[in-house]
Amino acid sequence: MIIAIDGTTASGKGTIAKRLAAHYGLPHMDTGRLYRATAVAALKAGIPLDDADALANMARTLDLADYQEAELRTAEAGKAASVVAVIPEVRQALFELQRAFATQDLGALLDGRDIGTVIAPDADVKLWIDASVEERGYRRWKELRGQGEDVTLEVVIEQLRVRDKRDQSRKDAPAEMAVDAVLIDTTELSIEAAVEKALAAVEAALARGNRT
Repeated sequence: MIIAIDGTTASGKGTIAKRLAAHYGLPHMDTGRLYRATAVAALKAGIPLDDADALANMARTLDLADYQEAELRTAEAGKAASVVAVIPEVRQALFELQRAFATQDLGALLDGRDIGTVIAPDADVKLWIDASVEERGYRRWKELRGQGEDVTLEVVIEQLRVRDKRDQSRKDAPAEMAVDAVLIDTTELSIEAAVEKALAAVEAALARGNRT
């Protein structure tokens, strides 16, 4: 079984993905970490974020074990990742890695922005997780403040607006909801309620598949 979970930043996508992967015993890949790690590696090496060839080469040799979660979750890493993610050469370099993970014999759950449309369009279940930009901004702002970053809520919300536009308008694999995905709006939901709604959506999708 392949489960594809896509959605916007700070919508609860990652938490839902982890919970569902644990529930169904599926290997889980947070594909956003690939782009964040590529961006962090480039920043450390002083590679310009518009050097497509150098970034693609770096993506091909990426080892996520070299990166701590804290450094991948900074505002700078997120902003750089959204720039790197629009580069076709980088996306192609990471495509095969993601596709191989998705099609392993054990099944898999992947979360990102183009899993259901590009990486695993044949997924058994597709979810799109979203929330209002104001609510997402507030969640991300609390996370960053908890990490000691001095940033205002207004700035974080604007950064999310910019990132959403960049992700949705990129020419290669834009972030968009698959036509057969189930939308889950977490704006007014607690984490537990969002997970329960996602579980129900997966079970309903599997039931529909078993009847065809």
